Amino acid sequence: MTVVDTPPPRLPVRHRAVAAERAWGGVSPMLTRLAAEQATGVLVRERGTLYLDEGRVVHAESPLSPGLDVLLTAGGTLGSETWRDALSRADDQRGAADLLLAGGHLARGALQLCHLGAVYDAAYFALAPSSTPGRFRYGIAHRIGSVLPVPVSALERETVRRRGLLHRIWPDTRADSSPLVRTYATAAPRLTARQHALLELVDGTRTAPQLAQELGRQAFHTLVDVRRLVAAGLIAPRRAPEPEAVGPAPALADRLAHTTDPHITLLKRLRDALEAL
Repeated sequence: MTVVDTPPPRLPVRHRAVAAERAWGGVSPMLTRLAAEQATGVLVRERGTLYLDEGRVVHAESPLSPGLDVLLTAGGTLGSETWRDALSRADDQRGAADLLLAGGHLARGALQLCHLGAVYDAAYFALAPSSTPGRFRYGIAHRIGSVLPVPVSALERETVRRRGLLHRIWPDTRADSSPLVRTYATAAPRLTARQHALLELVDGTRTAPQLAQELGRQAFHTLVDVRRLVAAGLIAPRRAPEPEAVGPAPALADRLAHTTDPHITLLKRLRDALEAL
């Protein structure tokens, strides 16, 4: 009998990045499905919107996060009028980003860095747990155009990482959305320049996202500073006003003693007269 020694076939090997991509379950099943089908359009969720191009996120916005325009113009990187002009001239062929780069108003690296910050910042809020189902509209593009597309898995992983970071700093989420008040701790730690500037604006009426908007900073970074200040005892969420206490009803004898009703007064006099007999 002849024995044929044939080596077994090599097992298939997947690239690590591809394997990780497929193993990731995601925080939004709908977004994961849209990425898998390489969809193009806009996903509207309760706290923000995500723009996709062939399954990758190219832009994100949230009312709780300063937009790219705020981040670019607050520090003087770009003039407000220049931004508005580029946005008004944008069309299907050239987005506002291409117009800004072509006009020499921004360096490509600076635009990409700032845009990535805005995307991750808005996505943190847009991907927050919600009881409202998301809606996707195919074929819709943002006027800014594509700057640096982000894989959905990378965006969701960063969102989960940020949630964990905030929880480790201070687990109470009320400081993220409530108006903030100063508490003036006696043993306050030394503050950074960012924290000091934030603390100066805390007046009992502004929330963390509103403070981020006014400072022209990313909202998530502001949340990090806010939770650290809360943990240090320097600020706290403003408490809702206490409802007015309703005391017990006065006793019947007390009400009768102070009444001005003539009928009751007559009955009281008759009672007193009978008791005197």
